[in-house]
Amino acid sequence: MKGYPLSDHYDGRTFRNPQNHVDRSWADVMRWKLKARPEPWPDTVPVTPVAPARGPLAVTAVGHASLVVDLGGTVLVTDPVWSDRVSPVSWAGPRRVQAPGVPLHRLPRVGAVLLSHDHYDHCDLPTLRQLAAGGVPRVITPLANGDLLRDAGFARDAITELDWWQETSLPGGVSVTLTPAQHWSNRASGRRNGRLWGGFFARSAERSFFFAGDTATNDDLFLSIHRRLGAADLAALPIGAYEPRWFMSGQHCNPAEAVHIHHLLQAKTSVGVHWGTFQLTDEGRDAPVVALAAAREERKVAASAFVALTAGSALQL
Repeated sequence: MKGYPLSDHYDGRTFRNPQNHVDRSWADVMRWKLKARPEPWPDTVPVTPVAPARGPLAVTAVGHASLVVDLGGTVLVTDPVWSDRVSPVSWAGPRRVQAPGVPLHRLPRVGAVLLSHDHYDHCDLPTLRQLAAGGVPRVITPLANGDLLRDAGFARDAITELDWWQETSLPGGVSVTLTPAQHWSNRASGRRNGRLWGGFFARSAERSFFFAGDTATNDDLFLSIHRRLGAADLAALPIGAYEPRWFMSGQHCNPAEAVHIHHLLQAKTSVGVHWGTFQLTDEGRDAPVVALAAAREERKVAASAFVALTAGSALQL
């Protein structure tokens, strides 16, 4: 943890959100779980696996927050999770109800993995080990996540750790900027909030793509992303894992808030991710899609301007 610059979000020991930082205790978790009445999910949902779409800007959903993005010929993979469970152990924890929309063996040559934070549903070491063994040359991640990637087999020079607003470049003329997110970090190894979290704004000569990672809503944060980086051609925004609101509102936006974020960013098109693959919270599997449609109608957003991606679905711009 030594060597990172002190800032409004790092005190020399842990990271935090400059505004409205929320830390949920184990007592909060127990209060939620003891009173929870989660909506039932199906055991399995059919999916037709596909090869990733290609184009100046194309995104294909693997499931949850895992996307395969073609940005001007450079392939990016966000928060890769191909495992059956998201958990510290392989035999317990939330189980995948929908197979990956893109089989791992059908990935094209990957230019970089974008890893937003250390939570198990975003940072899956078994998948990362497979990608490292397969020769993925680069992983871009927020500060202090490098230890997890080294454990997964990535060489030190393959790992780029960024602070918020820092930028790095990839071969092919793609730049990637780490953006703030309203979230937190924790897993079995390391201290709570000992690793930074964030989103990514990637830009080629012709197109731009924004991946929010996990985030709650925060007007100042998303207005600053638009002000500093412009309007993304395509934004991937989380729409799931949001109930109950008393517990989740400080870390996960709901679909109505995601539409609000879409407006703050002035994104040309948005896709809804982080839903329908793992049951992490209390809402039903299809509830995010229903709520997104209602929020679009209320805010007069065209259905084509904000689409919920399901595993195996793709969008090309």
